Amino acid sequence: MLDVNQFALHQLKEVPENRDIRFRSYKTLQENKIQIRYENYEQKYLGRIYPNDTPESIKQKFQKQTPRSFKGHFISVSDVLVLNKEGVITSYYVEKDGFIVIAGFIRNGSSSALISFDTTDFHIEGKEGSWLAFDSIIIDGKEFFLMEHTTYGSDAAWIVLDEDGKLVMDNVYNGFDETVQKQIKEYLNPVQNITEPQKQEKPPLENWQKSYENGEYLRSAEITEEQNYNMIDGRMNNLPSKPRKIGQRISVLDRLHLKQEEIAKRSGKPVTQMNMAEDMERRRK
Repeated sequence: MLDVNQFALHQLKEVPENRDIRFRSYKTLQENKIQIRYENYEQKYLGRIYPNDTPESIKQKFQKQTPRSFKGHFISVSDVLVLNKEGVITSYYVEKDGFIVIAGFIRNGSSSALISFDTTDFHIEGKEGSWLAFDSIIIDGKEFFLMEHTTYGSDAAWIVLDEDGKLVMDNVYNGFDETVQKQIKEYLNPVQNITEPQKQEKPPLENWQKSYENGEYLRSAEITEEQNYNMIDGRMNNLPSKPRKIGQRISVLDRLHLKQEEIAKRSGKPVTQMNMAEDMERRRK
C-alpha cells in the first residue's frame, strides 16, 4: 500500500499472456471485455508527490529526466499511474493523449471484507432491489464502493458503502467527487463531543471540619479562645464583652479582638481569618 503523498508507476509484466493487451488503448480493452488487473502488472517506480503534481506533470518529468532507479520503459499506453494524494488513492490508465481513471486496480484485499469490486446482486437494508459495485476508492487505507442499482442503473442515485457493507452516503449523483470524499473522511474521523465533567458540590462541613480548612494558626487561636469544641468553625464566637485582666495587666489581645468585632459589626462583615492568623503570629512571638 502506498504511503500518503506517493505515486507508483505500474507496467505490464513481460510475459506471453500480456502480449495482446500491451500498448492497447482503454477503448480497445473495453470493446474486447478485457479487465485491467493489478495481477498483470508490476511496480516499476515509487516516488513522492508534490502539492501541484498531476498525472500529466509526473509523465512530463519522466520524459525530461528518467530517475536512475527506474528500470522500466518510457511511460506509454497501457501503463498505470497510482497516486495517493492526502490519503485518497486514484489509479490512472495511460492513454496516448491523456489518462483515464480506472476503478478497482488497487484493492485492499481483506478476506473479511463483505464488499469487493466484484460484488453483484448485493441487498442493502432499507433499499429495494439488488446492487452491484460500480466504482471504488481507497481513502486513508480503507476501501469504499459506489453501488449502482442492478435494474435502474444510472437512472437511480448511487449509494456509497464501506467494505463491511455499512451505509456511508445516500443519494450520490456525481461519483466520488470532493463532496463525497469529504463525507467519507468525516465518516472515518467523526467529531467527538467532549463534555466537561460536572462539578460536584462539596457537602456542608461540620463545625469541627471547618477548622481544618482554616489552617493551624487559626485553629489554635479558636481552641484557646472558644468555650467548647462545638464552637470551632473558623470564626471567633466567644469574645469577652470587655478586656480581661491577666494578673496586673489588661489583655491587649482582648482589646484588639473587641475592636475588630466592633469594626466588623459596623461594616456588616465577620472578622477576617487573616486578622486571626496575624493574632496567632503575634502570640508566637
